[in-house]
Amino acid sequence: MLYRKHNHLNKFENASENLKLLEADLLDYNSLQSAIEGCTGVLHVASPVPSSSIQNPEIELLDPAVKGTLNVLKACCEAKVKRVVYVSSISAIVMNPMWPKKRVKDETCWSDKEYCITTKNWYSLSKREAESAAVEFAKENGLDMVSICPALTFGPLLQSTMNTSSLVLVKLIEGTYMRLVNDGDDSMPNKLRNIVDVRDVAAAVLLGYENPEAEGRYICTAHAIKTCDLVVKLRSLYPNYSYPQNFSETDEEDRLSSAKLQRLGWSYKPLEETLVDSIESYQKAGLLNGK
Repeated sequence: MLYRKHNHLNKFENASENLKLLEADLLDYNSLQSAIEGCTGVLHVASPVPSSSIQNPEIELLDPAVKGTLNVLKACCEAKVKRVVYVSSISAIVMNPMWPKKRVKDETCWSDKEYCITTKNWYSLSKREAESAAVEFAKENGLDMVSICPALTFGPLLQSTMNTSSLVLVKLIEGTYMRLVNDGDDSMPNKLRNIVDVRDVAAAVLLGYENPEAEGRYICTAHAIKTCDLVVKLRSLYPNYSYPQNFSETDEEDRLSSAKLQRLGWSYKPLEETLVDSIESYQKAGLLNGK
């Protein structure tokens, strides 16, 4: 099973010479210590992303996110790693009802812990708590850490299995998104969606690692588009799929700015390129019927 999960990595050019895979468990400090020993830099990109309802948030999300992240950072300190890039999420930013409604959310905004608990948004809670703990740990221990906070991430798959963010796009195309999120009817909230290409996220992570001027946290989002407008764009590209027909208006508008990341030298791909490359990769992997 483990081999199948990472087998796609071995297909990279020169992987046999340049790629070394080590087994590690976020909740097993010794395994992380062995993997990180000798590294000059660490990119911590792993955190559980649920595709269905959560039965036990503490075990399924919070422990791997918070305790796992702190284990990584402790091992980095012991190994005297020069810089860590921690991939967080805009979920650690946007769940904040106290933020002024018309003010664009920037890196100073944090999701509110109590609001996440009240609304049972366990993923946002896990990302908020993990990044907050990471920032505090890095400050207390003099660890150079940069946070990247990506929006909803689409793009071509490396693996042959579906990940949670890609599933959002697939279910939108199939017209079954509401059944995915809450067993609802076919009326879909026409909320504003912040989207970024996975290749642009990777570029942001590398920029955060390689640029000596990088510091603190960075919002990583490229396009803000209403759900209805996204469906119109998808239908113009792939007209034969079953798309949602009914939309309900909502005042959910998380307007974000990646200005700080762009000042560091980051740029992003056109939305149409991201959508086309995403869908064609799903078709190629047999995860979406080609039409």
